[in-house]
Order: sequence, then C-alpha cells, then structure tokens
Amino acid sequence: MKVLRVLMIIVFMGCFPVFAQGPPPAKVVMAKITQQEVAENRPFIGVLYYDRMSHVSSEVSGLVEEVAVREGERVKLGSKLLNLNTEILDKEIALAETRIAQAALRIEQAEKNVKRLERLFNENGASEKNYEDVLYDFKNLVKEKKADEDELDKLLITKRKSIIKAPFPGVILEKNVDSGDWVQQGKVLVRIGSTDDLFVSVPVAEDLLQFISAGEQVVVVINAFAKEVKGIFEDFDPVADPKTKNIMLKVRIPEMAKVAENMSAQVYVPTSPKKTFSVIPRDALIKFQGGDFVYTVKEGKASILPAHIVTYLGNGVAVDNPYFVPGMEVVVEGNERLRPDQAVVVAEEN
Repeated sequence: MKVLRVLMIIVFMGCFPVFAQGPPPAKVVMAKITQQEVAENRPFIGVLYYDRMSHVSSEVSGLVEEVAVREGERVKLGSKLLNLNTEILDKEIALAETRIAQAALRIEQAEKNVKRLERLFNENGASEKNYEDVLYDFKNLVKEKKADEDELDKLLITKRKSIIKAPFPGVILEKNVDSGDWVQQGKVLVRIGSTDDLFVSVPVAEDLLQFISAGEQVVVVINAFAKEVKGIFEDFDPVADPKTKNIMLKVRIPEMAKVAENMSAQVYVPTSPKKTFSVIPRDALIKFQGGDFVYTVKEGKASILPAHIVTYLGNGVAVDNPYFVPGMEVVVEGNERLRPDQAVVVAEEN
C-alpha cells in the first residue's frame, strides 16, 4: 500500500508544472559604454526671466475702449493689445477733410482770378497792386490748405496710435489697464516679455568662470515640470555680488509654452577642466534605494552596479567608477523590470 501511495503522489505531481524556479528570463536591449573628454558639472539653482522686456505705454491720452489680451497670453509681433476710443477724433478727422475740400475749391477760384488779372496786367488793363493782391490771396490759400493737410496727418497719426500693438512676439506678463480707464501719455499699460529671449539667471562662484565658454551647451531642468531642456551659456552680468562675489550666468533656453517669470531651474555648470570619462546612455540609469545604478549581464543574469555621475550630457552621463570601461555593455531597455541575478535574454543590441 505504501508503494502504491508513493506512485500516486508522483503521478499527481507530474500533472502540474513546477513554479519554484523563479521568474522567467527577461528580454533586454543592450548598449555599449563610450568614452569622452568632458568637464565635471553639478547643478546650480537659477530663475527664469525674459532678457528682452517692454513696458508698453500710450503715446496719446484717451479712454480705453477695448483690451484685447490677458495676462499669460502669447502675442505675435504687431498684435493688438488694446485700443482707445476715437469717436471724437473721427469727427475731427472728418472736419479736417471738409476744410481741405473747401480750401481746394477756393484755390481753384483764386487760381482763375490770378490768370485773369495776369492777362489784364500784361495788357495794362489792371494795376500791379490788384494783380499782386490776387496773387497773394492765391498763395495764402495754398498755404492754408497745406496747414489743414498737416493737421489731418496729425489726427490720422493720433488715430493709428490709439491702437496699441505688441512690439515683438511675446507673453503678457502684466496688465495694468481695463476697458473704461482713462490713460495718460507715458502710463505703463502692459508689460510684455519676448518669447525669443527666455533665459535662466544662475549665481555661481567666480572661480568657475574659467571652466565656462560662451556658446557652450548646458543641461537645464525646469523644476516645476521636471523637464530637461538644452541651454546655451551666452554671457554673465558685468557686476559681481559685492558680498558673496558670485557671478550671475545668463543661460538662454528654448521658447516654452507654459512657464512663469521667476520659476526655478537647475543649470548643470562645468566645475572642472575637461577629463576623460566613461559615458553611459541615460536610458541605462535606474533609481535604486535613492542612488543611481545600471544593469549589466553576466553569465545570462542581471548584475546591478552603482553609477557615480559627474556630468550630465543630454542623452548620456559621464561616470568615474573604474569598473565602467569603453565597450562594456549595459541594459538600456527592460531594466525597469529587472531584479539582481534575474535571468535575461538579450533581444537586440543598439
């Protein structure tokens, strides 16, 4: 009976798969480590600002009829920001046009008189004084018409300036006026920042300037969105902080749809001369217990290694761990699901 019971147990167990062998092999994609001469860098906190700013005001006084923009709105070059009421101005323009038309009629009649008196004067049929008086009246009417035309031009300029437009493509940072307000010449109505001139101002110690060159590309992270963008170091402020001696770097970043003036950003600034480091693809990095790690494959199993990052390079990072060497392969796809010593299958190589 015991022998029969053992045989039945063996047959019973053979009907089911064995699940105690761990997870199945994971498919991964590998990439090779390269080598590059780069400087070490580290993040410094800066703030976003618009390097080109316009405090838009009105050149003429008047009652605001319409405000066409809101704070935060993006505008194009020449877009209407607001316009003043021109009802009275339109009447003055119409009156000036009527005066010019009347002056033209008077000039036409005066010109006929001049020609008639000139003919009589040449035939001794009119005195010189009469001829000169008529000629004077004609010339005076021409000048009066020119004055009316100048006045009309002035009124038309005033009307054009009653529509206040954007001086460049930008974003409305501040609006200090609304419909129904009376504005005076020179009053700041709208503050606009150029979207083509978005910068990060970041303070660094003065001794770091020796490692930074104009036109150099740096990594910038917009903290609010955890978004990484490429910045270009353009210049630095000509005045250092009198106490700390810090220098404000000016880093240009691309136009962004949703940012706010004075938002914070991290700028990865070079802090050393250039050295030769191993460069790991950014996709190989994973976070583990608060640190940076990468996976390699040894004997068909995942092996995890810590990575000490000294420089961020866009799609890659430079590390100074001695065990990372050029040509060594690391996992760049499938690593987020791996566990140490898990069996792996290399699907392809980049």
